[in-house]
Amino acid sequence: MATATHSSPSKQNKKKPRQNPESQFHFNLNSCSKSKDLRGAIALYETAVSQNTRVSHHHLNTLLYLCSQAVTDPSTKDLAIEHGFRIFNHMESFCIKPNEASITAVSRLAAAKGDGDYAFELVKRMGKYGITPRLRTYDPALMSFTGSLQADKAYEVEKHMIGVGVIAEEPEIAALLKVSAETGRGERVYGYLQKLRKTVRCVTEDTANIIEDWFRCEKASEVGSLHYNVGLVKDAVSRNGGGWHGLGWLGRGKWHVRRGDVDSSGRCCSCGDQLVCADIEDTETRRFAQSVAGLAMEREVKASFSEFQDWLEKHADYEAIVDGANVGLYQQNFADVQLDAVVRDLYNRNEKRWPLVILHSKRLRALLENPTHSKLVEEWMGNGVLYATPPGSNDDWYWIYAAVKLGCLLVTNDEMRDHIFEIVGSRFILRWKERHQVRYTFLKGNLRLQMPPPYSLVIQESGNGSWHVPIAGTSSEESVKTWLCITRPGASDALSLNEPQVDNEIQGSGHASFEKELLKSCDPATVTIHNSKNESQDISHRSITECAATTGKRKKRSPSPSPSQGHLLSN
Repeated sequence: MATATHSSPSKQNKKKPRQNPESQFHFNLNSCSKSKDLRGAIALYETAVSQNTRVSHHHLNTLLYLCSQAVTDPSTKDLAIEHGFRIFNHMESFCIKPNEASITAVSRLAAAKGDGDYAFELVKRMGKYGITPRLRTYDPALMSFTGSLQADKAYEVEKHMIGVGVIAEEPEIAALLKVSAETGRGERVYGYLQKLRKTVRCVTEDTANIIEDWFRCEKASEVGSLHYNVGLVKDAVSRNGGGWHGLGWLGRGKWHVRRGDVDSSGRCCSCGDQLVCADIEDTETRRFAQSVAGLAMEREVKASFSEFQDWLEKHADYEAIVDGANVGLYQQNFADVQLDAVVRDLYNRNEKRWPLVILHSKRLRALLENPTHSKLVEEWMGNGVLYATPPGSNDDWYWIYAAVKLGCLLVTNDEMRDHIFEIVGSRFILRWKERHQVRYTFLKGNLRLQMPPPYSLVIQESGNGSWHVPIAGTSSEESVKTWLCITRPGASDALSLNEPQVDNEIQGSGHASFEKELLKSCDPATVTIHNSKNESQDISHRSITECAATTGKRKKRSPSPSPSQGHLLSN
C-alpha cells in the first residue's frame, strides 16, 4: 500500500501542464512548418493577432519562410504573396529587426510577384540593419532580372554582389550568361564563359544547353576579329597556365558545335585539338609561394628559411623536386634505394639533369654515418641532388615552397592537407596539384611514377579561338564524359594569316620542357630497385657540413659535377 500511495502523486506530476496561448501558438506553428501547411499557419497567425498573442521574431520568420516556399505552387501563390508582405509589414511596424533569412524570404516573394526592383532594394537595405547578404539573398532579384531579360539590372546586382564579397556559382553565372546571349551582349558572354571556367570543372546539362544556344545563334558568328596578335595570344596562354588566354573572341564566322568524346591522351575526337593540363595563373602562383613563405617563416627559424629562399633564387633551374622523407619512408623504415630509384628515373627522363631532393639534416646525417648508405649519399652530394633542411625544421615547408616557386614537378604521395587548408583553402590549389604532383608506388621492387594527367577536365579555350566544355554526367570516368567541341574555320584562317609558322604548343604553358616530356606519355615509367653494395667509409665532420645542396646551374654542369658550397649542416 505504501508503494502505491507514493507512486500516485508522481504520476500526477508527470502530466503535461496546460499550455498558455503563446506556448500553444508556438507548438502548433512548428507543426504547420514541418508539414508545410501554409493555410493552417496563416489561420494560426490570424488568431494570434486577433487575441493579441505575443509573436516573436522566430515565429514571423517561420511564417515568412512558409510563404516563400509556397509561391512555387500556383494554388497557394497568391495567398503566400498577400500574407507574406502583411507579415513583413507586421515585423517592421513592431520594430522587429529582420535578419538575413527574413530579407531572403521577402525577396523571394517580391520576385514571385514580378517585382525584381523591390527584391534588389531589400538586399541593398540590409546594410542599414547591419546584415551581411548571402548568395541566396541575391538570387531572387538576379533571377527576376535575367528571366525578364533586364540585362543591365542583372549586371548591377552582380556588381553589388562583388562589392560585398559574394561569389556567384554556376546557376547565377549561367543565368547571366543566358541573358547576355539572348540580348546579344557578345563580350559579356565571353566574360561569363571565363567566370564559368574558373568556377566549375564540368557544367550541368542546363548550362551546356545555354552555351550551345549561344554559339549556334547568328550574333555569335558576328563577334570576334580576323586581325589579332598571335604572339600576344600565345604569351597570354603561357602566362595563364595553359587552357585559356582571356583576350576575347578570335576569328569570325559560323561556329561548329558538336558533342563528342576526348580520348585518354586529351585529344578531341571531334576536331582533333589537343587539350592541355591547365595550371594556375602566374599571379596566383606568386601569391601561393608568398603565402607558403610567410607561414613558413612564422613557424620555422626565420633566418634558415630566408637562407633557403636566397639559395633557391641562385639555383632556380630545377625542374623536379623530391620529398625525400616521403619517398624514403614509403611502406618501411628509411630506404635509400627507393629514393635513389626516383632520383635516377628523373635524371634519365630529364636529359641527364638531376632533380632536387629535400631531406632533413637528421636523416642525411644518419645515412652518412651508415657505411651501407654513405657512398650513395656522397654520390648524390657530388651531383648536387640534396638540400638538407636545418635541425628543428619541418622539411615540408621547404619542398612545398621550392615546387611552387620554381613551377616544378613535385614527387610525393603527401596530399598536403595539413598545409594546403591552412595556407589558402581555395579552389586553385587542386589545379596546382593536378598539374605538378607526381605520385609513386613500389611494386615488387619496381618504381612506378604516376605523372600528372595529359589534360584537365575543365573548360578550355585554345590559342586558335576554339572552346571545349566538359559536361557533368553520372560517371566519374573522365574518358567517358561528353564534351562540347566548339570551333570555327575563321579563327584558324586568321591564325595562319597572322603567323604562318605557329608553335603547335600554343595551347600549352610556359613551364619547363621537362614537364612537357613527362606529360607526353600516359604510361608510368618503371625502374627496378637494386641494392647498393657500398664499401664502409669514415665520413669526417667536414664531409657532413659540406654535403647539403651542393649544386650550380645544372645546364652548365656535367652529369657529375664537383660539389660547390651550399647550405651547411650544423652540429
